[in-house]
Amino acid sequence: MVDKKPNPMKTYLSLVALLLLPLLSLAQEPIKVAFVGNSITQGPGRENPGSFPLQVGLILGDAYQVKNFGVSGRTLLKKGDFPYWNEPQFQQVKDFHPDVVLIKLGTNDSKPQNWAHKADFVSDYLDLIAELRAAMPKDGKVYVILPVPVTRVNFGITPDVMNNEQRLMLFEIIQKSGAEVIDLYSPFMDRPELFPDGVHPNPEGLGIIASVVSRRIRL
Repeated sequence: MVDKKPNPMKTYLSLVALLLLPLLSLAQEPIKVAFVGNSITQGPGRENPGSFPLQVGLILGDAYQVKNFGVSGRTLLKKGDFPYWNEPQFQQVKDFHPDVVLIKLGTNDSKPQNWAHKADFVSDYLDLIAELRAAMPKDGKVYVILPVPVTRVNFGITPDVMNNEQRLMLFEIIQKSGAEVIDLYSPFMDRPELFPDGVHPNPEGLGIIASVVSRRIRL
């Protein structure tokens, strides 16, 4: 019986394969993307393909795992009438441990009963970012979304607050937190026809949002 000598090349390739397996496994893990927001984010439903977060997921493809955590009517302000902080979706975002978080809150905060607490808006927003970052990887990204323009008063939502006061505060928040920014205000400045009720985008508007957001995530 002849003893077979070990093949050095085969041994080397086997070792390389063993070393690469964990790396290949990591490479196949999708990038987890979480959308935090109100009715514009929730859209026709968190699991509805017409919602802009799920449209973003379709555009980005299988390399991304996108989840919609939007809740209609919710505020960023902790003292608002319906704070996002109190919703189960807030904990669900943290349990998801996303690589990317996109926050689109503030529209409902412009209602008079909520904007009475505007002195807390910046600090509450910074607290939200800090709490979400604590549940993310160290290299995770947080995006603050500048909301779409409000074209008329409806549901108590106030254009002057949204389009003037709050936008300036959002730039302060972005600067202080080091978050990335996605501007949804500029693409819709001259497109009031896309907001039938003055606040919520129609299906065409949701598609435009998905296109803008997905391009920004890919940068």
